[in-house]
Amino acid sequence: MSDYIPSVIQVIPYEDYTVDVYFDDGKIVCYNAKTDMSPKLFERICSKDIFLDRCTVLNGTLAWDVAGGRNEIACIDIDPLILYELKRSKERIA
Repeated sequence: MSDYIPSVIQVIPYEDYTVDVYFDDGKIVCYNAKTDMSPKLFERICSKDIFLDRCTVLNGTLAWDVAGGRNEIACIDIDPLILYELKRSKERIA
């Protein structure tokens, strides 16, 4: 078993509630917040402004800084191991 723990280095959110997630080993995945996140969590970020503007990398993973101030306790974050298990995708930016 590998001791590799994936670390997210960049995220790019899109208006369709998907996020391209870039890992430190070069893998890129597409996370669909609308379908992959629980409805209760998604409700907190369903405003397009919050989804797009508060999407960030925090502690090596995809997160939404809902309250501002980069407070880990007030953020919604996704386990990087769960993200890493998603199917590899192609980069959508030019």
